[in-house]
Amino acid sequence: MSPRVRLVLLGVGLTAFGAMLALGILGLPAFGASVHPYRDLAVAGTFDHATANAVASINFDQRGFDTFGEETILFCAVVGVAALLRPVHRERRRTVSSGGIILESTSLLVYLLFPLTLVLGVDVVTHGAITPGGGFQGGIILATGIHLLYVGGRYRLLRQLRPVDWFEHGEAAGVVLFGAIGLAAAALRGRLFANVVPAGTLGDLVSAGTVPLFNLAVGIAVASSVVVLLASFLDQTLAIRAAPNPPQDNEAEDAA
Repeated sequence: MSPRVRLVLLGVGLTAFGAMLALGILGLPAFGASVHPYRDLAVAGTFDHATANAVASINFDQRGFDTFGEETILFCAVVGVAALLRPVHRERRRTVSSGGIILESTSLLVYLLFPLTLVLGVDVVTHGAITPGGGFQGGIILATGIHLLYVGGRYRLLRQLRPVDWFEHGEAAGVVLFGAIGLAAAALRGRLFANVVPAGTLGDLVSAGTVPLFNLAVGIAVASSVVVLLASFLDQTLAIRAAPNPPQDNEAEDAA
């Protein structure tokens, strides 16, 4: 395909996209108007399934298929980064004793915040249906809370407490659990990602039907994904170095 044809196709695609985007924007309710169909339907659906957190209801109850797509994108992105950062034939891992000189006050603060951050992350995930937060936010808190140990200068301890293999399995398990809940809803209700669990009472911890289950699946997947991502970057920065004596066959290939 010639560059001119590519530019023509690009122009046609951008024109069509711009036209559809303009039609969609023109069809939106006026700013500040009292009539807003999507808002009215979303809030009504939130209370129908006893979900106190309207954002969680929209993400997992009303547009679960879109959220599953976002989850899959994150999973694929982390897998791609981990594959790109893995050691190649000219690299090897070395032992890292610490992350550098760390102030005692910083280490003390890390040891105080480490358990509190993990508890906060679990709380945000489990209460995602009734308070602001959820699986995405709680997963990020959990993953970054684990890596506070590196901030405190304990890289070896960090590697012991976050075995990457476990989190790689956890990342896949979270995505599979999310999809399995959606498929179960399709089998029971005939609609993918439908809310098929009893809703309970609005404001109770066990309420909102499948929303807490989706929050749990997303929390597992996001926490595991971020841990794998940060582990890959830290290993590439600290532990992976070029081998001192590359194999002779590789030198011959480079010379050729």
